[in-house]
Amino acid sequence: MSRADWPQGWGDLYEPMSVCPRCPELVKNRTQVVAGDGPPDARLVLVGEAPGWHEDQQGLPFVGPAGQLLDQLLRSVGLSRSQVYITNVIKCRPPQNRDPLPQEVENCRPWLEAQLARLKPRVIIPLGRHALVWFFPQESIARLHGTTRRREGVVYYFLYHPAAALHQPSLKRTLEEDFKRVPALLAEAAPAAPDKPQPEQLSLF
Repeated sequence: MSRADWPQGWGDLYEPMSVCPRCPELVKNRTQVVAGDGPPDARLVLVGEAPGWHEDQQGLPFVGPAGQLLDQLLRSVGLSRSQVYITNVIKCRPPQNRDPLPQEVENCRPWLEAQLARLKPRVIIPLGRHALVWFFPQESIARLHGTTRRREGVVYYFLYHPAAALHQPSLKRTLEEDFKRVPALLAEAAPAAPDKPQPEQLSLF
């Protein structure tokens, strides 16, 4: 992702993130930091695990096979990538696409916290177990997928990671079914329309 693609007014966050030195192994192996992608006023944020090879090359999240499935899922409910913000728990590709290490997750935690603080989304979808436990430690994606929780005015909706669904056809069917609920959650989380003021009646006296 080039600087021209950064959300307007986010340079003070994306600039230091793009040169983050906190995880020496990731710094040594990365091509670039994959910060996130989407409009700064997105109501829906999807959070994955970590960039893969394709993401590391392009600087954008979810652009490989898992990203293609995610695009299909969004289209299936009438949404597009241009309407949502997509990011990951950690912003650099782990070598050989291994799981993020606990210290790497903690090192990257302030970046995701800062993104969410600016976005102020109404719905957050953690994709897979790593994203789930970032928000709700000790929980299981197998138990919580397709369910919601509310915290501080935000709806959390838990889904399997598209990469897992690509490897297990049964999970793909489950993910597709769970995804159908997304539009209703966005509608429920929308702010209530303000009451229209009633027109004053003219007095005849």
